[in-house]
Amino acid sequence: MKKILFIVILVLAAVLIFWLGKRFGTTNVSQQVISNSLIVKEIAELASLDVQGSSSIKRSNVENSGEWTDNFKKAFLENTIWVTIPYEAKFGVNIDEKQFKVETTDKKIILHLPTPRLLSYELKIDKMETANRKGWLLFQDDETYTDVQKKLYQTSRAQLENNALYIQQSKDKIRKVMEQYYAPFLKDHTLEIQYEGDAKAPALQ
Repeated sequence: MKKILFIVILVLAAVLIFWLGKRFGTTNVSQQVISNSLIVKEIAELASLDVQGSSSIKRSNVENSGEWTDNFKKAFLENTIWVTIPYEAKFGVNIDEKQFKVETTDKKIILHLPTPRLLSYELKIDKMETANRKGWLLFQDDETYTDVQKKLYQTSRAQLENNALYIQQSKDKIRKVMEQYYAPFLKDHTLEIQYEGDAKAPALQ
């Protein structure tokens, strides 16, 4: 909530300064709003995408190959574990000076930003759900659950890091917030956002 409020305040400040520039016929003030890299950087970093979901994993020593040994294993030696854990993740940009720049021309505002990525990932262990199926000859082993949780964290985090959908949604959110900030100037400018490593992005109207 504080993040959203701060972005709204910055956007309103930009509108106010733009209005004052129009009111008193000065362009220097408006130009400062457009190219104020500190404010733009702050907004870009605050415009992060929050993601929630659940990760699941199954580990079993029974392969279900159809052979008679499967039934023996299931009865006496099976060790099958299911684990499901909710997660919270955040996608966005972590900006440094090498990856960030604001360029302006008479008709265009160009933002250079790093490509959005997974900034944080947290498993909600306190809400974990588990189930198991064990053969008669096996006993409970808490270390097995620990190993499964560790594997779940590694695999699910790797999947999120390469999730093209969430990365694109993060770009879309940054674009919308930037369009709000630059709204007073988009009557006579186009906004273009270029991400590091991407092909040149089309101008945003």
